[in-house]
Amino acid sequence: MQEANITVYGAPWCPDCRRSKQFLGEQRIPYIWVDIDEDEEGRKRVQAVNDGKQIIPTIVFQDGSILVEPSNADLAAKLGISPKAKREFYDLIVIGGGPAGLSAALYAAREGIETLIIERSGIGGQAGTTERIDNYPGFAQGIGGAELADAMREHAERFDVEILPAQTVTSIEAQGDYKMISTESGDTYCSRSLLLTPGATYRRLNVPGEEDLIGAGIHFCATCDGPFYKGQELLVVGGGNSGVEEGLFLTKFATKVTILEVGERLRASQILQEKAASHPQIEVRLNTTVVEFKGEGKLSSVVIKNTATGETEEITPGAVFVFIGLLPNTAFVKDSVDLDQWGSISTSPTMETSLEGVFAAGDARSGSTKQVASAVGEGATAALMIRQYLERTQGSRAYKGD
Repeated sequence: MQEANITVYGAPWCPDCRRSKQFLGEQRIPYIWVDIDEDEEGRKRVQAVNDGKQIIPTIVFQDGSILVEPSNADLAAKLGISPKAKREFYDLIVIGGGPAGLSAALYAAREGIETLIIERSGIGGQAGTTERIDNYPGFAQGIGGAELADAMREHAERFDVEILPAQTVTSIEAQGDYKMISTESGDTYCSRSLLLTPGATYRRLNVPGEEDLIGAGIHFCATCDGPFYKGQELLVVGGGNSGVEEGLFLTKFATKVTILEVGERLRASQILQEKAASHPQIEVRLNTTVVEFKGEGKLSSVVIKNTATGETEEITPGAVFVFIGLLPNTAFVKDSVDLDQWGSISTSPTMETSLEGVFAAGDARSGSTKQVASAVGEGATAALMIRQYLERTQGSRAYKGD
């Protein structure tokens, strides 16, 4: 793991601190977290660099430079992340830099199609923040999610794919044969074709207290936030593959991990169920759900309910990690392309959406299997369909690959 050379001074109740931590986590940049409510020396350091004022977050970098209450744009600039692409026009723009988007970009670029990837978070998507991937063909011993994401990125860049990270696409629209893409920074890009691979984000429980305590004891990424809770008891909500996998990972730090599953049995694969059942640090509680999170600025307790008996209980884990499914990141295209009843992007057998020249692949596509291997396959297939579309609509230009 890359050494942490950035120190973030803040407090769990500070929303700007949570935002900065999330940004660094999404970019897979390691950092040291200092809670100034608990660390007297940290509090003094913040006051010393802010003329006696207690302003957070205060972020100190390896070179000694300091950012105080930085925006995401400030952080991106400091970290050398370009806020703008090199050009304004491309043959293909891919929105989303997960396995589907990276695979599509690689295939397209090899065909001579000038390609730009725009990714709002870290390259690699959710796969990039997964501790270990054990079911991707070719890696018999498994591979770290970040390692696989870095290799995919390097492969795409070898064929001159341009990648624009830390930028959010706000809208897309068609203007004749061209597709216009607007970003949160106010920039506009144009392309002949467009591939939507925005992925999905973790579903929330939507119970009292959750919104206020996200990042302050409630988390959705064990790899990002698990190390902050060494020696504590942790709670995982969700008994599917993700929940059990992340629960097993958290045993590296926690003294005990309790996994809650609302159903009568775990939904994870048999091998994961067996691993959880045999692990001395894991307890599984079935027919159990969360009804409330409590805490003032920081999680203090969780009210859970046995759905079979109706009995409630209040427990006090150090933190809660929620893995109850995914929601497609499609809000920015809801007025541009057809979505299914769950908000996923509807496509034809050629992976084209209801808007001509706009294709979709990966977790946000209706009917996708939410697996890394299938996302890679969908990305490759979409790239071939896009090549055919460009050949058909831009007859004067030939795209030839090997």
